[in-house]
Amino acid sequence: MRPATITVHLQEAIATIQPALHGQFIEHLGTCIYGGIWVGEGSPIPNIRGLRRSTVEALQQLKPPVVRWPGGCFADGYHWEDGIGPRQERPVRVANRWWKDEIEPNGFGTHEFLDLCQLIGAEPWFNGNLGGGTPRELSEWVEYCNYAGETSITRRRADNGAPEPFGVRYWGIGNESWDCGGKFRPDSYADEYKRFESHFPRFENQSTFLIACGPDGNKPHETERWTRGFFERVGEWRRPRIDGYDAHFYTWNVRLDAEVTQMLPVAGSATEYTVHQWYELIHASLEIEALIVQQRALLDEFDPQRAIGLIIGEWGVWHPPTKTSDARQVLWQQSALRDGVITALTLDVFHRHANKVIMATLAQTVNVLHALILTDGDRTVRTPSYHVFDMYQGHRGGMSVYAAFTGDEMDLGTAVQPRPVSLLSGSASLKDDTLTLSVVNIHAEDAVDAEITIAEADAEAVTCACLSHPDLRAHNTFDQPDSVVPSVMALPVPAAGTWRHAFPPASVTVFTVRLKPR
Repeated sequence: MRPATITVHLQEAIATIQPALHGQFIEHLGTCIYGGIWVGEGSPIPNIRGLRRSTVEALQQLKPPVVRWPGGCFADGYHWEDGIGPRQERPVRVANRWWKDEIEPNGFGTHEFLDLCQLIGAEPWFNGNLGGGTPRELSEWVEYCNYAGETSITRRRADNGAPEPFGVRYWGIGNESWDCGGKFRPDSYADEYKRFESHFPRFENQSTFLIACGPDGNKPHETERWTRGFFERVGEWRRPRIDGYDAHFYTWNVRLDAEVTQMLPVAGSATEYTVHQWYELIHASLEIEALIVQQRALLDEFDPQRAIGLIIGEWGVWHPPTKTSDARQVLWQQSALRDGVITALTLDVFHRHANKVIMATLAQTVNVLHALILTDGDRTVRTPSYHVFDMYQGHRGGMSVYAAFTGDEMDLGTAVQPRPVSLLSGSASLKDDTLTLSVVNIHAEDAVDAEITIAEADAEAVTCACLSHPDLRAHNTFDQPDSVVPSVMALPVPAAGTWRHAFPPASVTVFTVRLKPR
């Protein structure tokens, strides 16, 4: 068993962990919406006003602070008026041409999404159509959702069952505008952003938060060029209002074949991988930390007062799609223990950099990519990543504090670019008299025995939740939905704020510690 130490310094505060760092993202793609979230009111699958009951109940337990919708690539081809009014009268269109020309029935639109958000207690983030829409279209969507007075547009809202405004706060202007959102250059996107922002409504007593499209975080040679080019251009003449800046980062486990016809694995599949591939993908996921540091430093050049918040609007592991019998399952992938560990590592990065990043949304919540929930017919399963989000809820709204980890390291880099990584890492936060300490052991085979010290307080009670499994490839299936679930236990009260704990290999552990002053 390998030795280590963890020391939590309660007086070394970093910043408040914004709850929105635990956000989610849903898109009209594959069966994320249709089948995963929306089944319709007449479905034999149990539902709440057409929303799949099992998905709603899972998300009610998770309490996601914010949900981003309708995309993604889908957003820049979506016309919001298609998704309101009587469902039988809504148009059926070919949509999301980036992914097999899917048919969009428009049964799930503005009202249905906001109903979901209301049921699960999440704030909605609407992504506006810049690539294929107009400033007027976005302006009228805002009026439909937020204006309290009576206009032709708000009468339509009332006729559709919502006489009172929804008060939607978060509005994205475009998505991945460097690619599927229009293939803009940073300066041309800046011009479009200014045009859309100048027409964005400013209603009395309405608080809105405008989000600009940041860079493709997986292309380090382009991230600085995009951000610098965008802000230099928008600042040439009276910089428009920008409240948030949305960078994207995926842990890619795919490459395209020579004919660019299929996705091939880089580090095994979602559920079949070697020990080497376990480390390989973990190493790739940790690059998100460098992106956050770089982008916040660039933003500080143009926004030294930090009025603009850094956002990671899409993140997660992208595996080759799992083959299914259902052709609608575009980008459907299983989620194993490795994905749960990467989820925890990423959330810990957000927490440790709570002074740099304010919001993040995982791609995607149901059935697509790094999903928390998988569905099949009337069956539902929660993935290891779901359980990590659940275990980490105690961090939300807490003050991130510095935690020092010492112990053995592994080199996850290359001979040219070595990257030593501590076997144990994590994050700590303080809320009132409660400390939440999350710890990840990335070693595939070895446990780590650590001495844990709270520098400025003693523990009055300690509970521990741990997610692990002897099989690195373990995952939850519809037949065995509880193969990978956390175990929870109360620990003996440590003396003088110090205790020892053995962290199993390939594990995520969260301590909840009630403190008493010394």
